[in-house]
Amino acid sequence: MPPLDLRQLRVRPLEERRSLTRVEDILVPPERTPPPVPESTAAAIRTAATHVREARARGAQVILMYGAHLLRNGAASILSQLMEQGWITHLATNGAGTIHDWEYAWLGRSTEGVEENVATGTFGAWDETGRNIHLALLAGALQGLGYGRALGRFIAEDGCVLPEAQELAAMIAQFPGDPLAAGAAELLSAMERFQLAEGRHEIVHRWKQASILAEAWRLGVPVTVHPGIGYDIISCHPMFNGAAIGRAAAEDFRWFAGAVEGLDGGVVLSVGSAIMAPQVFEKSLSCVHNLRFQSGRPAVAGHRIHVVDLQDGGGWDWTTGEPPKTNPAYYLRFCKSFSRMGGEMRYLQCDNLAFVHHLHRELVRPAG
Repeated sequence: MPPLDLRQLRVRPLEERRSLTRVEDILVPPERTPPPVPESTAAAIRTAATHVREARARGAQVILMYGAHLLRNGAASILSQLMEQGWITHLATNGAGTIHDWEYAWLGRSTEGVEENVATGTFGAWDETGRNIHLALLAGALQGLGYGRALGRFIAEDGCVLPEAQELAAMIAQFPGDPLAAGAAELLSAMERFQLAEGRHEIVHRWKQASILAEAWRLGVPVTVHPGIGYDIISCHPMFNGAAIGRAAAEDFRWFAGAVEGLDGGVVLSVGSAIMAPQVFEKSLSCVHNLRFQSGRPAVAGHRIHVVDLQDGGGWDWTTGEPPKTNPAYYLRFCKSFSRMGGEMRYLQCDNLAFVHHLHRELVRPAG
């Protein structure tokens, strides 16, 4: 069978979609009292807050890796304050985290019924989502921006500017071996194929306060995105471009690994990310060690890892190490991978929004 021609996909206006969540309903003000949690959970969050304070006091990185549900549950304003107050120094998310982020910022709504829309061939086939995320990545590539910074800037600045086609063609011809030439070629091809005009593309985001990416861009906090090709609904669009996505994600992987380089005595918070966070972190740490050992430097040390998810931890105390293969807990990838990363790893079964809300409350509480 020949490959599917995605350029023939029919997409519809995003406003026609029945979206399941609205910004007005989900966004949680940081000053609101967090929901009650069991005392054992509260104690674990207090420990995490202590570790974050200690890390920032010594100038070490505090990296938050999160899944899309943290955004969907309304944590954007809380994360904004954690960034603004200097508690979080780097954020990382998956492709889904950026799609909901953009849709909330532009439409004020997000999330669709997967089962019903796959059955009708409309799942993910929404024009503005695929078009504008690709537009942000294609434009950002000319400045060497990764996925997170390119889309964060696009939301914060309400669009982007595309160069003249003649300028792009000249750049490609004059500097064919330049790393930016491939990005210029992808943008020029997209402009010709999809009638993207030269000049300013004004895309007003009326709910940008609900965007973690835009807030990170505004505050100058690095945010990296680690998607999979074919994982996300922007694959269901005629503009789907694995090269553009891959180029942006590759840049972000390098930036994330740079954050891991500064993790000695720091903290990793993995909140609601069962696959992306452990997989990306272990490869990044290996890269850091590879380069450190070449120059005679020691491994990353003194870091603490707090993994938070709704999944039960298999009845295993992960502070004691890895369970045997005969124990079902061994197959919890998000626990097992992080437990192998050299630092002190703790697992907490907790709602992700409740965790960050209580964490913020602990961090802003006066010491002593």
